[in-house]
Amino acid sequence: MAQETDPAVQTDGSPLCCHFHFSPKVMFTKVLKAQLWVYLRPVPRPATVYLQILRLKPLTGEGPAGGGGGGRRHIRIRSLKIDLHSRSGHWQSIDFKQVLHSWFRQPQSNWGIEINAFDPSGTDLAVTSLGPGAEGLHPFLELRVLENTKRSRRNLGLDCDEHSSESRCCRYPLTVDFEAFGWDWIIAPKRYKANYCSGQCEYMFMQKYPHTHLVQQANPRGSAGPCCTPTKMSPINMLYFNDKQQIIYGKIPGMVVDRCGCS
Repeated sequence: MAQETDPAVQTDGSPLCCHFHFSPKVMFTKVLKAQLWVYLRPVPRPATVYLQILRLKPLTGEGPAGGGGGGRRHIRIRSLKIDLHSRSGHWQSIDFKQVLHSWFRQPQSNWGIEINAFDPSGTDLAVTSLGPGAEGLHPFLELRVLENTKRSRRNLGLDCDEHSSESRCCRYPLTVDFEAFGWDWIIAPKRYKANYCSGQCEYMFMQKYPHTHLVQQANPRGSAGPCCTPTKMSPINMLYFNDKQQIIYGKIPGMVVDRCGCS
C-alpha cells in the first residue's frame, strides 16, 4: 500500500502521497508483472479523465521557490486518457513494470510518485488521501515476481507429480485459479499453488503413529485407519475487494499444503 512521501519532496506539505517501500528480498527478484492501481471517484455524468503519474525528486533550492528552474520535482512518467461512464467509483490499473525496474536498479531514485486524474472541470478524481474516510481506497502496487524455489530442507515427506508411480502418501501439485472460478473480487494473487495430499497409508509405515495403529488393532470396526492428510500448512497474502469496493489486505491461514503424512 502507498505510504506518505518524504518531506524532502513536499512543498507546503504536498504531495503527501505516494511512496512505496520494498524489502531487499523483493528488490533482488525478477519482476514479471507490476500494476499500479488507483481509485477514481464517481462522476455524475460520462466524462473523459486525464490521469498522470509524476515521479518525485527532492527540491534543490534552485527551483521555483528560489527563482531558478533547476529544482523541478515533477517528472511525468505516465499519462492516460480514460473515459468514465459509471456513477460508481472505478479502479484503474497502470502498467508500472518499467518504473519498478528503474527503482530497483537505482533505489536512491525512489522518492515516490504523485497521482492526478483531472476531469474537464479540473476536479482531481484520484483518491490519494491517506487519512480517515479513504480506508481501502489507497493506491497500491500489485506485483508478481519469479520466486527462488531452491531451499535447504530436511525430509519434509514425499513430493510427487501426475507422472509418479508412487502409491504411498505423497504431496501433489495443484494450482488454484480464482479467475476460472469467476472470483473477480480477488485482486491478487489471481492463482496460487495450493497442493494436495493423496496416497496409501499402510501399517508398515506407521511406526511414527503408534496410537493410530493400536486403535485399528483394538477396534477394527470403529476406526477407518490412517489416512493421507496435510501435516503442515502455510498461509498466503491476499488482496481483495469487500462489499464496499474497498481494498482489504490479509493473511489467509491454511491455504498451502507444505507437507503430507499419515495420521
